[in-house]
Amino acid sequence: MTQTRQRPNILFIMSDDHAYQAITAYRPDFPIRTPGIDRLATEGCRLDRMYCTNSICAPSRASILTGNYNHLNGVRKLHNNLDKRLPNVAKSLQAVGYQTCIIGKWHLGNTDPYLPSGFDNYAIFDGQGEYYNPEWITPEGRERSEGYVTELLTTRCLDWLEERDRKKPFFLMCHHKAPHRNWQASPKYQHAFDKVNFPHPRTYRDDYASRGPAVAAATMRIDDLTAHDFKDRPLPDLDEDALRDWKFQHYMADYTATIASVDDSVAELLAYLDAEGLSDDTIVIYTSDQGFYLGEHGWFDKRLIYEESHRMPFLIRYPREIDPASINEELVLNIDLADTFLDYAGAKGSLPCQGRSIRSIIRGEEEGYETIYYRYWDYPSEHNVYPHSGVRTKRYLLARFIDPTDGDRVYYELYDHIRDKDEVNNLIDDPAYAELVVELKAKLEHLKKHYEDFDPDPAYREIP
Repeated sequence: MTQTRQRPNILFIMSDDHAYQAITAYRPDFPIRTPGIDRLATEGCRLDRMYCTNSICAPSRASILTGNYNHLNGVRKLHNNLDKRLPNVAKSLQAVGYQTCIIGKWHLGNTDPYLPSGFDNYAIFDGQGEYYNPEWITPEGRERSEGYVTELLTTRCLDWLEERDRKKPFFLMCHHKAPHRNWQASPKYQHAFDKVNFPHPRTYRDDYASRGPAVAAATMRIDDLTAHDFKDRPLPDLDEDALRDWKFQHYMADYTATIASVDDSVAELLAYLDAEGLSDDTIVIYTSDQGFYLGEHGWFDKRLIYEESHRMPFLIRYPREIDPASINEELVLNIDLADTFLDYAGAKGSLPCQGRSIRSIIRGEEEGYETIYYRYWDYPSEHNVYPHSGVRTKRYLLARFIDPTDGDRVYYELYDHIRDKDEVNNLIDDPAYAELVVELKAKLEHLKKHYEDFDPDPAYREIP
């Protein structure tokens, strides 16, 4: 008699602003180790070309849930909310018998009709959430917990796993606040990395000489970090370079201290699965809502289409199907995650979405995208990043910027990753690339139409 294999549980762990280059599975020389997260790379697959469609947290989260670009799900900007009446992956998993829960950062609306839908239970932060003594929104109302947010979130996840209906497969979204700005560590890790000398990235002193005005206008340089971001004061009379390095070192020490608690949380969740005999039948994913700058090009934050911002960390373990210590370099997108979850659940294609399952891509049986499309709307904003869009292939990046200070003038930038993996030499005016520019511009227009992105260029002005 043939036995039907159990549908896998899905544990989706997502942090907020965790750069792939701050995970030792991606960067073995990083000064701070991440053994809990690295375990997923050792026992599963590391994806090296997972990209978001819009590098800012609320839009990325909406795309993960709906499988659609932001012009369709309505969450184009940071403070847009997700209408609970829209289809999403949790609803589709519920429909095929999964028990569903989300705990942690939601950031897609705190009141009806924007509260989580499709979840049997939820406990979400009020807005961005707080590092200490956070307020939670639950189906029963609001409540406040005393303690450090990462530890409280982990306990809630473990409690839910203990109390779940064990006759059903589960889908648990564990959404960390950390390492979001302003990087407050738990008592366990406060000042733990203060004496570490974090090396400057190669592009730390990028002069932006070949770029357009968007990078000069963006207020996300290490210099732009403020007293709100630090728990210390610089020595008096530091010159400009010394003050910038003081800010960089403190930023990195605080940032990595919050990650240390997230790594502990991942290790604790994996240990629970082991103890309960659930590891073989549970898909575990660790990712972030987008990338983040750790001093590359002299920046912190995200938003821009360039590599460190655009690219997400993504590690997945499923012992029944995914080879350990495997690495995948196919181009894939965050809009693909919804259909991927459904594929593993035996319900592929049941959610109307623009993404596609990457299950067979992870197994090495199918290729990813030839070209991916990106669009960012959130202007004006705290960091003054201009609206832009673009396309990326495995080798090239074409970015299309709108300059709102110059009558919405459009200009382009081009980067060749084989010759310039740091994206510092803009080749848009190089005659040797003229034909390629025409080709990539055509691909950009094709993908805009393919994904039904009919928002006009000045749309960022009309979207609140």
